[in-house]
Amino acid sequence: MAPVIIFCADPLRPRRADPHFADEVLAARASGLRTALIDHDALLAGDATAAVAGVPREAGTAWYRGWMVPSGRYAELAEALAARGVTLLTSPDDYRRAHELPGWYATFTPVTPASVWLPAAPGEAPGPRELAALTAPLGGGPAIVKDFVKSRKHEWHEACYVPDLADTDRLAAVVARFVALQDVFLAGGVVVRAFERFTEAGEARVWWVDGRPVLTTAHPDRPGLRPEPVLDAVAPLVAALGCRFVTTDLALREDGVWRVVEVGDGQVSDLPRGTGPEPLLSALAGIP
Repeated sequence: MAPVIIFCADPLRPRRADPHFADEVLAARASGLRTALIDHDALLAGDATAAVAGVPREAGTAWYRGWMVPSGRYAELAEALAARGVTLLTSPDDYRRAHELPGWYATFTPVTPASVWLPAAPGEAPGPRELAALTAPLGGGPAIVKDFVKSRKHEWHEACYVPDLADTDRLAAVVARFVALQDVFLAGGVVVRAFERFTEAGEARVWWVDGRPVLTTAHPDRPGLRPEPVLDAVAPLVAALGCRFVTTDLALREDGVWRVVEVGDGQVSDLPRGTGPEPLLSALAGIP
């Protein structure tokens, strides 16, 4: 039996799928796949049992396709589903490993910008001395700031880009602003990544199921640009990571080398507008 695909419900009309995922739900049902809905708001609020109340009992194995979930909440989702006889094909440990940079970075070090990180709680930004010690291995130069999952690249100069790590006051100011803007949504802590210059070709998002690239799309932020990356160096690293459903965002550096900008859990990675989900759903449906 094919896995059930679990989507997020519309918060205003809980018997329907969230409009953002409506096309995927329709495509899944048209392909004969089973679907179910969960209450994402209830999950984030800490009531996983209520969140999964609409998932049929004893439905077997499942994939989640929906909004991002903090790693701790994902573990609660897996537990609540298991109590109903439903097993997520991505375990909580695998979800954290693919979703958070400290989980995947060691595997992808040869093909991704050098990075350092520091655990931090929401509202608690490290100061200049702590950041200077943290970033010393990067050796100076420009960098970007993010948390374990996301950046704030739309506030580029305010809360993302640092022109020179030697200017620790500027670094601390960018980090403090980033932490303030993330507020309670700060994921894990602060990450500082060496800045690399990429071409204007855009980013390609490659979708991998059990180590196979099953779909290549544009990045959702720039849906009109979809380069064709060379995957020779990336494929063995995806296999080494050992997570069943992941995405890799790749960009072409100015020296002609393809680099991994981000790795993500495929369950919470977004498809760009206008992308047909059928190849992805077909790959997910074929997993025993």
